[in-house]
Amino acid sequence: MIKDITIPDIGETVETGVVAGILVSVGDTVEVDQAIIEVETDKAVVEIPTKYSGKITEITVKADDEVKIGDIIAKIDTQDEGEEKIPAEPKEVKEKPSEKEKAEEKPKKKEPEKEAQPAEAEKEPKEETAPPEKEKKEEPEPVKIEAEKAVEHQAPAAPSIRRLARELGADINRVPGSGPGGRITQSDVKAYVKKHMTGVETGGGIIPSQRPLPDFSKWGEISRNPMTKVRELTAVSMAHSWSVIPLVTQFDEADITEAEKFREKYHDEAEKAGARLTITAILMKIVAAALQRFPRFNASIDVANKEIIYKKYYHIAMAVDTERGLVVPVIRDVNKKSIVELAVALTDLGERTRNKKVKPDELEGGTFTISNQGSIGGTNFTPLVYWPQSAILGVSRASTQPRYIDGKFEPRIILPFTLSYDHRIIDGADAARFLRWVVEALEHPLLLNLES
Repeated sequence: MIKDITIPDIGETVETGVVAGILVSVGDTVEVDQAIIEVETDKAVVEIPTKYSGKITEITVKADDEVKIGDIIAKIDTQDEGEEKIPAEPKEVKEKPSEKEKAEEKPKKKEPEKEAQPAEAEKEPKEETAPPEKEKKEEPEPVKIEAEKAVEHQAPAAPSIRRLARELGADINRVPGSGPGGRITQSDVKAYVKKHMTGVETGGGIIPSQRPLPDFSKWGEISRNPMTKVRELTAVSMAHSWSVIPLVTQFDEADITEAEKFREKYHDEAEKAGARLTITAILMKIVAAALQRFPRFNASIDVANKEIIYKKYYHIAMAVDTERGLVVPVIRDVNKKSIVELAVALTDLGERTRNKKVKPDELEGGTFTISNQGSIGGTNFTPLVYWPQSAILGVSRASTQPRYIDGKFEPRIILPFTLSYDHRIIDGADAARFLRWVVEALEHPLLLNLES
């Protein structure tokens, strides 16, 4: 029997992607869970498997096509066993359309409520429709407010799309939908945001659009290249972070001479586990301990509800430099892992991120970020906080410098740090204490244990 192979739900905030590669051909025989195509999302390349076994009879997509969840990517002639594994329920159960129907029903229910408001003139109920319209014209402001409230429940969008809109600072109710029945997609949200200067919406409204660019070709030769999806999302999220977070940066430096000896001492132990023991792995363990001691650095601010959200988990994101741009995967429960386990996780996650094998859910949920540019160079830099986090630690290149110790100068390895933070949640004194705590812990590594 001929069955459809469709795009499954591949991530909480992933709605669309671009076909990066086709892994099978018409006539190929495939098994259950065998990869059919590769789809590039905002920051990762995901392999889409088949849930049937059989022979591929048709491939309905080609490279660079944009696909959405539920789209048909191929057709397969299944065997009897394959038919039993048909995942028809998840595809037909599209809760999204049902949500849309509910959303469309809500405003209908509110229409009689509006008619009920002018019912104070309890006479002539059938003719009440005319007087209310006149009253609405006379009192436009209240009516507009009620209409806006009704729209809040009307926007037909999946929870993941609503979350994306919140993260990018857009009002989901103002985003025009291009999907069936006006359903809002991930592309709609991004297009809406980019329309306003890769812009964002804040409590006070939309940031003014960027001024039109001049015609650069008047002064010489130019070329135009489309932004990669990674660069596109980075542009949007960084513009949002810069506009929303009042940023302050704290500087400090650590003498890591003893930490280097510690790292070399346990280097072989990490190699046996299949990883390189780096200062980053040691630093990550220290930062996790610091976040428990200074909880505001592991928190987010909820401006709408005037609350600070404290997270009881410690998922640290690591900025990874890739050919596509900066990608920030997350290592979960860092406080529960040993330094050697962190070294293994860093090596594995870094390689998979650069090779486009990182999973979408491995790019979400970070509570704090570390950006280490030491392998590239530089003395200091001021990283932007990755909203909705409250802080980020920047690490630059270590250098050997003279330090006056016990009456004489000695060569010491000095590592510079920069801590950028959200001044709405964190005060300067707290930032200084946090960074000092990290520095002192790094300068006395023997206080740390390789075990969890």
